[in-house]
Amino acid sequence: MKYVAFWSGDYARRARHERAKVVEKARALMADPGAYTRATSYGAARYVKGLHFDKATGEVADARSLSIDEDAIVEAEALDGYYLIVTSETGWSDERVIDAYRELWRIEESFRVTKSELEARPVFVRTPAHIEAHFLTCYVALVILRLLQRATGLPCATISEEIAAMSGTNVDANWWVFDHRTEASDLIAGAVGLEELKFKNLTTGKAREVLAKAAKGKIPQAKQS
Repeated sequence: MKYVAFWSGDYARRARHERAKVVEKARALMADPGAYTRATSYGAARYVKGLHFDKATGEVADARSLSIDEDAIVEAEALDGYYLIVTSETGWSDERVIDAYRELWRIEESFRVTKSELEARPVFVRTPAHIEAHFLTCYVALVILRLLQRATGLPCATISEEIAAMSGTNVDANWWVFDHRTEASDLIAGAVGLEELKFKNLTTGKAREVLAKAAKGKIPQAKQS
């Protein structure tokens, strides 16, 4: 095995930024323990002293003795930016190992998108088949988001918000109004070949054509720079 240790200023700043959000969540947990469970307090629990959960319900068992663990925060800050990589690629140079590690941010971002935009956790199903189906659905959604991101250049969060807002209202028997129109929504519609969604008003027949066209699907092409 090969061991490579290094420090990065960018990683240190990112760690401080990410920890600040977690500590803020820890303080919110202390302020309103009833709003959190073992699952939803993930990450923040490490910075809260006296935190225990009911084994049956997963809820906070006793909120009277909660406090921020300042020592844990200081200990985490001391390690900001330091990394130790263990690899089986013993023939690689230290620089190549570090470069390969730095590319892992793409995987880490995908995990973040899966948890935040796609709400993969917590999981509200119990059987193995249902759990597998849940994560398969999340994975397919992630692939679609990544393809749209590649085609439009938009952040995943923006794509998710725009798709959620793109809905139609049936104003009478033959007309539909699509009142959410932005530059971002037009980019998304164009990327999947649904140029018709750039129009505010569609007849029922045209709306059905759009749905049929969408069902056939189109793989978005990368945005040209």
